[in-house]
Amino acid sequence: MTGTRTARIPLDPPRTLLTRVVDLYSRRRYGARLQPAAAMGHHPRLLLTELRHEQALARWDRLDPTLKALAVMSSAVTIGCSWCVDFGYWVSPQDGVDPAKVRAVPSWRTSDALTDRERRVVEYAEAMSTTPPGVTDGMVEALRRELGEAALVELTMMVAVENSRSRFNAAMGLHSQGFRDRCDVPAGT
Repeated sequence: MTGTRTARIPLDPPRTLLTRVVDLYSRRRYGARLQPAAAMGHHPRLLLTELRHEQALARWDRLDPTLKALAVMSSAVTIGCSWCVDFGYWVSPQDGVDPAKVRAVPSWRTSDALTDRERRVVEYAEAMSTTPPGVTDGMVEALRRELGEAALVELTMMVAVENSRSRFNAAMGLHSQGFRDRCDVPAGT
C-alpha cells in the first residue's frame, strides 16, 4: 500500500542545507523522497552519520551481491518492514540481482528459483532476524565453509544492518512508497 497509512513521525523535517541536499539527491537517484531519510532529518547528526554508514556499506565487496540482496530481503520480510521490502524489490534488480530470485525470498523453502547456497543464506538471515535469534552452530559452520570467513562476517553484518533499518522503519510507521510498482517484480509477491 502506498500513502494509505500515516507515519508515526512527521516526514517534513526542518529545511536545513543537509535535508535539502538529501532530498534533492533522493529525488534524482530514486525518483522520490525517501521516507527514512525524511524521518531521520529531525536529527541532522544522526542523518549524516547514517548517510556515511550507508556509503561505507556500499563499498563492502567480500559477499556476492546476489547473496547480499537475498539476505537483506529475507531480513526485511522476516521483520515485516513493508518499506524495506518495497524498496528492496525495486533496487535489487537495478543492482544486477535476478528479479525471480528476489520474488522467491518470501517462499524460499519451496521456490525453484534459488540455489541451495542461496537458500542457506536466506535461512540464516531469517534465523538472525527472529526474536530470539534462531542461528545454529551448523548454519554458521556450513556458511563459513562455503563462503569463507570474510564473506560470512559481511553477510552477518549486512543482516544486522538490515535488522536495524527494518526495525527503525517499522517503529516509525514507514510503509511502502510504491517502488515495487516501478519494477519488474509483480505486486502480488
